[in-house]
Amino acid sequence: MSEFRIEHDSMGEVRVPAGAKWRAQTQRAVENFPISGRGLEPAHVAALGLVKAVAAEVNGELGVIDKELAEAIAQAATDVAENEWDAEFPIDVFQTGSGTSSNMNANEVIATLAEARLGGGRRVHPNDHVNASQSSNDVFPTSIHVAATTETVFHLIPSLEHLATSLRAKSIEFAQVVKSGRTHLMDATPVTLGQEFAGYATQVDNAVARVNSALTRVTELPLGGTAVGTGINTPPGFARKVIAGLREATGLPFTEARDHFEAQGARDAIVELSGQLRVTAVALTKIANDLRWMGSGPRAGLGEINLPDLQPGSSIMPGKVNPVVPEAVCMVCAQVIGNDGAIAFAGAAGNFELNVMMPVIARNILESIRLLANVSRLFADRCVHGVTANAERCREYAESSPSIVTPLNRHVGYEEAAKIAKDALAERKTIRQAVLDRGHVAKGTLTEQQLDAILDVLSMTRPPNA
Repeated sequence: MSEFRIEHDSMGEVRVPAGAKWRAQTQRAVENFPISGRGLEPAHVAALGLVKAVAAEVNGELGVIDKELAEAIAQAATDVAENEWDAEFPIDVFQTGSGTSSNMNANEVIATLAEARLGGGRRVHPNDHVNASQSSNDVFPTSIHVAATTETVFHLIPSLEHLATSLRAKSIEFAQVVKSGRTHLMDATPVTLGQEFAGYATQVDNAVARVNSALTRVTELPLGGTAVGTGINTPPGFARKVIAGLREATGLPFTEARDHFEAQGARDAIVELSGQLRVTAVALTKIANDLRWMGSGPRAGLGEINLPDLQPGSSIMPGKVNPVVPEAVCMVCAQVIGNDGAIAFAGAAGNFELNVMMPVIARNILESIRLLANVSRLFADRCVHGVTANAERCREYAESSPSIVTPLNRHVGYEEAAKIAKDALAERKTIRQAVLDRGHVAKGTLTEQQLDAILDVLSMTRPPNA
């Protein structure tokens, strides 16, 4: 049995692996772009399949292709949308900038699968039938927007909300754990561990809000513009009906682009979404690093909290345990920030009526969404959920911090308070003892009861009248 079969396209004959579902144009792209070994994200393949399935149904309704053919194409495309044929999408992400190679890959695979459904030797043409009323230039960016919206709404946002909930629960648990605040990595006035965790939860809440705000533009789809935005070769009502079908299939608020020239010439909405993912990555990096600092030790670090012990941390130092999940979070965030740089650069590559770096935009935005979704849930479940507080050590730090002298400003003045703080540090004694030694109680400036109330570290974490 031959290992190859002969397929042809407008440029001539091509040898294709005998068992492959793809045809000539896919094979040409496989041979032309042996670059990274990385193809489209599975979510992108699924979105391409979904768009092709709904487009086939609408083409059947509008009489562009006959109903039997439309049904076979739609069923085959649905199988692609369910990621049953991902192995048949071998083209490298670094390919033609319009994504034409991957669009034709989808057309060819769906055509082959549809032929098998029809039987009887009936041919299904990738361009004339599967790609009817479409162009790579409107279908491929549409599939990016569909995939990005779907993955964001159904995976990323729930994962971020899960992390925010976990952080908020810890903020309640640690509400009375007083500790030294830190600014510039130096001792500052007291805070509670709960206040810090509440701040982290709000950072994640804000990330969700930012991502949601970008989705209002990502859900605008370029479908219907075909080659250059004019809609040539598209029957009346095609885009409107297909987009309505996508809304029904996904439950997501997709709409037709208000301006097809903007929608095909630029990928600004995806660049915006990527920017919000970058902010999310920055927020998660801050949170993860704070937990690493607070959990540092166990003897020579801060030791304010305990992170869950998950695995041995050293191949040479017995008993060492490292903050592996926060480290993984930081690495994901580094990747997302790098992806954003690539997306921004590629987004600027819109020349006249078409962006010509769409595959790399697609790969990077979907990777960022997937990584952030996965690591946010991991962060919540494998780290935040198991954090415990070393309350006594936290209070010790708070009470020994020279910054707790701050409330004395109103009673003894800033300069005298500074001298008290310096005395306490130099002579390794508490602020309270330094106040007593400088004679403020003896002179009647303060009573001991007033001094104790002023230096109550927990009360310093709450604003007056709270």
